[in-house]
Amino acid sequence: MMLNNSTILITGGTGSFGNTFVPMTLAKFNPKKIIIYSRDEMKQWNMAKKFPNDSRVRFFIGDVRDKERLYRALDGVDFVVHAAATKIVPTAEYNPFECIKTNVNGAMNLIDACIDMRVKRLVALSTDKASQPINLYGATKLCSDKLFIAGNSYSGGRTKFSVVRYGNVMGSRGSVIPYFIETSKTGKLTITDKRMTRFMISLEQGVELVWHAFDDMEGGEIYVKKIPSMNICDIATAVDSSAEQIEVGIRPGEKLHEQMIGVEDAPFTYEYPEHFKILPQICNWGDIKDMIKGGELVPKGFSYTSDNNTEWMSIPQLKDWISENSKKIGSI
Repeated sequence: MMLNNSTILITGGTGSFGNTFVPMTLAKFNPKKIIIYSRDEMKQWNMAKKFPNDSRVRFFIGDVRDKERLYRALDGVDFVVHAAATKIVPTAEYNPFECIKTNVNGAMNLIDACIDMRVKRLVALSTDKASQPINLYGATKLCSDKLFIAGNSYSGGRTKFSVVRYGNVMGSRGSVIPYFIETSKTGKLTITDKRMTRFMISLEQGVELVWHAFDDMEGGEIYVKKIPSMNICDIATAVDSSAEQIEVGIRPGEKLHEQMIGVEDAPFTYEYPEHFKILPQICNWGDIKDMIKGGELVPKGFSYTSDNNTEWMSIPQLKDWISENSKKIGSI
């Protein structure tokens, strides 16, 4: 695997994804160096305590909005994981200029810097909210996805850019499971809409999808992992079956069901045993045939949403997962 003995930089590396990606990647690939690039010194200080004697882990204060700082940080870097984003939906709605500066302008800065510094490959983290977006966060991530795909044209194949897309991560900070665990202490759980469904993916699965993308990518692909769905009421029951569930109505900018592949993407989407791959609609930097690699084109009108999923997680399965991961839920 190409990550062996390499230098990797992860933007927004002190977040939930970075806190899982770093130890897993150190253990599996023994990279020469992993650089955590982020703007929060306290989060970096706390994260550094987990790797007290590991010279492979480095920390670099910086913001993706600052192109000059990115150039300095990317010196000698082989691979980049782009995890930095303004991602809380209400925060983005109330602070749209700031969201665009990070999610759109930051992506542009990173693309330019990676090409100029001769980075080999970049994988950007996306979200279900980028598929037919209805809020500003989703719209900025759709822009970001398009920018990274087009970055392959700018680089002339020198730097390859691809995207991985998944929904809310089970147990991550700010997600529904730790929220339900905390509020269940009151004996009541607020449900926005009892019809709501969500995809269920673990941080470890997210990391493995990034690894696969690095290994498989030709540049321009969007990788979507096949994962199970759950109804929001079943998630609440798995957390605390005795708590009263109170329906309060869907929040502004929130979807009833998650979507990761829309019908408009179907003509460009190929299926594999464990994932889907959306190929670029415009590609002037390589051969689309090289990207397909044995995949099968999905049927006309295909979409991948949390309510039309063929795989569902049961209440006992989620209970078992919560029990096994209780110490880290909401902590990273």
